[in-house]
Amino acid sequence: MHHKLSEWVAERLLLATAMVSVVIIAFIIWTVFSAGLPLIIEVGVFNFLFGMEWRPGRETFGIFPMLVGTLLVTTLAMMISVPLGVLTAIFLAEIAPEPVRNILRPATELLHGIPSVVYGFVGLMLLVPLIRTYLGPPGFSVLAGAIVLAIMALPTIITIAEDAIKAVPRSYKEASFAVGATHWQTIWNVILPAALSGILAGVVLGSGRVIGETMAAIMVLGNIPRIPASLLDPIRPLTSNIALEMAYAPLGPHRQALFATGIVLFIVISILIFIADRLRRGQ
Repeated sequence: MHHKLSEWVAERLLLATAMVSVVIIAFIIWTVFSAGLPLIIEVGVFNFLFGMEWRPGRETFGIFPMLVGTLLVTTLAMMISVPLGVLTAIFLAEIAPEPVRNILRPATELLHGIPSVVYGFVGLMLLVPLIRTYLGPPGFSVLAGAIVLAIMALPTIITIAEDAIKAVPRSYKEASFAVGATHWQTIWNVILPAALSGILAGVVLGSGRVIGETMAAIMVLGNIPRIPASLLDPIRPLTSNIALEMAYAPLGPHRQALFATGIVLFIVISILIFIADRLRRGQ
């Protein structure tokens, strides 16, 4: 009887915890959409998404330059982080000796815990001056942001890709060796294709980390809301736009436009999470 009561209490406690999480998420969604959706309806979805000017003083709210900047820096960051992350995951899962693995894995996990402001500070003090000196001013640029954000995405990609590679049945590897394949041929032709869905899930979640990053982006990207002509131009991503202006945005259209920007980010991140979940399940 006591055992059944304990089990009943545990089940109800877990259910209550899950419901609290659902309520919090629902409250966040309701708050963001109720504050931002009226502005999108008033301005028009097309004008809001593809408008070229962001001038809150004139009540002109077009986020297209910031949308382009967000997508550009995310794409470049993933071009840097995906090869590095996947190759590191392969090394950790298949090649590294145990002593090396015992050093690299905690180091990778440590990257998860470093505050984003520290990444931004390092980029501001080291990377931005290097780009300004050797590639040209201003230094605050798409390139600087992409490098910093690529480093921030690495832990997610490495961890999930390594888990996906380790999840490949050992029989696959043994069968490949049995027909005379080398270790690298086995990795390239057998293990990676079998682990592809999990690796792609890590890539998608890593891109979500890049898109959602705020503090480091503010510190190295320059925060100018215009479409860049080159990788050395500054940009303002969507997250930075919200963080920079929310503190002084008055109640009214300006604040509603910032919440509307949050709606766009929320939808993008939700789509990425949905894709990653599907990929993890191999669908």
